[in-house]
Amino acid sequence: MMGKPELRIGVIGAGGRGGLAGHAHQPEEGVRLVAGADVDTKALEQFQERYGADAFVTTDYRELLKRGEVDAVFVTSPDFLHEEHAVAALEAGKHVYLEKPMAITIEGCDRILQAAFAGKCKLYLGHNMRHMDVILKMKALIDQGAIGEVKAGWCRHFVGYGGDAYFKDWHAERTKSTSLLLQKGAHDIDVLHWLCRGYTRRVVGMGGLTLYDRITDRHGPSERGDASWHLSNWPPLSQKGLNPSIDVEDISMMLMELDNGVFCSYQQCHYTPDGWRNYTLIGAEGRIENFGDSPGEAVVMLWDKQRYYHPRGNAQFYIEETTGSHGGADPRIVAEFVRYVREGGKVATSPIAARYAVAAGYQAAMSLRSGNTPMDVPPVDEKLAAYFEAEVAR
Repeated sequence: MMGKPELRIGVIGAGGRGGLAGHAHQPEEGVRLVAGADVDTKALEQFQERYGADAFVTTDYRELLKRGEVDAVFVTSPDFLHEEHAVAALEAGKHVYLEKPMAITIEGCDRILQAAFAGKCKLYLGHNMRHMDVILKMKALIDQGAIGEVKAGWCRHFVGYGGDAYFKDWHAERTKSTSLLLQKGAHDIDVLHWLCRGYTRRVVGMGGLTLYDRITDRHGPSERGDASWHLSNWPPLSQKGLNPSIDVEDISMMLMELDNGVFCSYQQCHYTPDGWRNYTLIGAEGRIENFGDSPGEAVVMLWDKQRYYHPRGNAQFYIEETTGSHGGADPRIVAEFVRYVREGGKVATSPIAARYAVAAGYQAAMSLRSGNTPMDVPPVDEKLAAYFEAEVAR
């Protein structure tokens, strides 16, 4: 702590994912959570129970931003509020940790970038998969040249908990999430971009609402859906209490042409019996693939010799057990944000990459909904790209 300024943090969206900010609360190191905002008063009560009765709480996030003792904020509110909350925080002179997805439109992302650039505040994006051991192992193998020059990246995402997590609340509505290709896919699109070292410039999307629209058991418009995952909710058509309005797709896919000539694909289904994601990266001299993504269970396999198919590859890299939520990624990403605000330096996540992940998912959704028409992804302003990418580790 010697020589480091005290860092006082507020949380906009103190309930739910707002618990992530708790990793930052280390008073002995000069970092404290001092304010919380949420429309749910129960969440505010719990915030004070955890961080002290003197912690400021409010149902109006604007009151939190007026507090002079708040140096930085976590924006962990629902996706459709990210743009409003992040821009307001940046314009108030606060450094921002912004949960993914950055926003639910391309224009919203660009507005956030402009606000951070204008105010010269630090903007940090919560793409925690860049801190997951299984992804780090795949990136290390690629950086070491294990598969040669990357030529293709594929991702299959089996969202076994989709009926619970995404079709019982606001996620099911286009006006609040745009699309699950954007909302859920932003993580995987960002990982593909990162591992393939490029950003999507053209997409084609395909998919539809193929199952959950057939379920008539819905909760009332004023009720809050139970988005917790229950293994007993099987088969998918037996689900109950879905959101009264559902107009996002439950199965979707996209093809991506990156600006460096790499080709990628992403597939997502929200009613599989299992929940996991699988990446395949193909290079000029081999391929790697992960089976599982949980530490202690996941393995990355490498094929780097020509042979008939071998299911275990030529080499296996097992991901060791670790502690912390999201496979240890949450405490790591929060620690990096705290260090970034206090000391500066390079970081693993990128506001520009987060914007391109949203833009690719957004344009894929627009393609899907317009007869699978190919869509170009609008580039980021070159001045903004240079400004933000200068602080990203390669």
